[in-house]
Amino acid sequence: MELKDYLRILRRRWTTIVAFMILAVAAAAALTFTATPQYASTARLFVSTSPSDTADAYQGNLFATQRVASYADIVGSRQLGDRVADALGGDYDGDALAGKVKAVVVPETVILEITATDTDPETARDIAQAYAEGLSATVADLETPDGGETALIKASIVDDARTNSAPVSPNIPRNMGLALVLGLLLGIGVAVLREMLDTSVANADDVAQATSAPVVGNIFNDPASLKLSPAQALDDATPWAEAFRVLRTNMQFVQVDSPTKVFVVSSSLPAEGKSTTALNLAVTLAMANQRVVLIEADLRRPLIAERMGLVGAVGTTSVLVGKIDLDDALQDYEDTGLKVLTSGPIPPNPSELLQSHAMERLLADLRARFEVVIIDAPPLLPVTDAALIANQADGAFVVVRHGKTTKDQLSHAVDRLEAVDAKVLGVVINMTPQKKRGGAYGYGYGYGYGYGYAPDPAKLAAQEEEALADPGDTISAAESAQPAPDGHRRGKRSRR
Repeated sequence: MELKDYLRILRRRWTTIVAFMILAVAAAAALTFTATPQYASTARLFVSTSPSDTADAYQGNLFATQRVASYADIVGSRQLGDRVADALGGDYDGDALAGKVKAVVVPETVILEITATDTDPETARDIAQAYAEGLSATVADLETPDGGETALIKASIVDDARTNSAPVSPNIPRNMGLALVLGLLLGIGVAVLREMLDTSVANADDVAQATSAPVVGNIFNDPASLKLSPAQALDDATPWAEAFRVLRTNMQFVQVDSPTKVFVVSSSLPAEGKSTTALNLAVTLAMANQRVVLIEADLRRPLIAERMGLVGAVGTTSVLVGKIDLDDALQDYEDTGLKVLTSGPIPPNPSELLQSHAMERLLADLRARFEVVIIDAPPLLPVTDAALIANQADGAFVVVRHGKTTKDQLSHAVDRLEAVDAKVLGVVINMTPQKKRGGAYGYGYGYGYGYGYAPDPAKLAAQEEEALADPGDTISAAESAQPAPDGHRRGKRSRR
């Protein structure tokens, strides 16, 4: 992985990183503010010898420097702890006192600092002072020769222990800072791990790892549009409707030399949105004044009739078994110009029907009548129906669900199509989350609600003046303000 890959992970997984940072800071805050405050007090001792001349002073200083480290270890001894406990009135245990005290030698000096910590500041002061006095007496006992009266080395108290009202623990700024850094590092680690373990398809780069087919569409997740009928939803100026117009535009570059185009729309598994994509794509094409027919070939779990409010009792299966003519089975969808052939009764043998000669004749008949034939096929991995139909069509579009369909599932679905010599024309990423209103995930641009559809008052006035000056040269200002069927403004008409 390169640096840009890590930056991409940070952009995609920033919510995970922020969540771990918040959790770490919250945990640290809970521990910090529930912890019992600890107070510290420090006493300082100076370790020295009693030289008789300058040479002895130098030797004595070296000797004291060597000894002071040993005295720091004595602070933790049980014997000194017992002596301090007696000095404090016998209310403390020597081992318990040893856990409250720490001795540190100031570097390159003979200064010894004894620090005691306790929940009560006065108790901490008393313990530190008692340890300083006890160590001074212990050093005198240890460094006095047998039969002598004067100790060769002495530990003198230079700073008595004092009461410190400010707690040394918990240290709120330090704890919060460490928690923030720890949460950041942990969040980044989890984000990178999730990215490496995540095999779902989320963008064109993920699609490229599974197939060489291009991404021809990116459909946003818009629950509000799905609650409307397809004709109503696609007539609105929303990013969701514009995404289907982009898909329609991209489809114009597929099979350019073919006057009639028969396309299969399928997916790897159910619940990836292939039926929704197929019917909305067909409606979008029909709204651009193309002769389009939508065939429901998912004979196992048909959804088109219910979604579009059409009759599902007769349809594809009825035509294939010869119970009804094609003209009688085709239904008009509102005033869009779209013809729909619903599934009809669910048969016990869908695969046999879809690979029958009757299906070939049906597709040939539809090719002759329509410019574009959209076939809603079953998922590719559970059954072979979609692959059988795609073999008879000009190609197939595979719909993947953003963040759910895995790269392996997409790869296996493409393999199913290629195994029957069907052409994979492109991949449609469905249910892509929107970053914000008017913005599209995965795109560097966005279409705001109402983009390009509200008439410009200045232009409208200019068009009215021009129309009055020469009525035969331009269309009316009111007609010019209306959107064309393909979602764009009409321009000037040419002079006849």
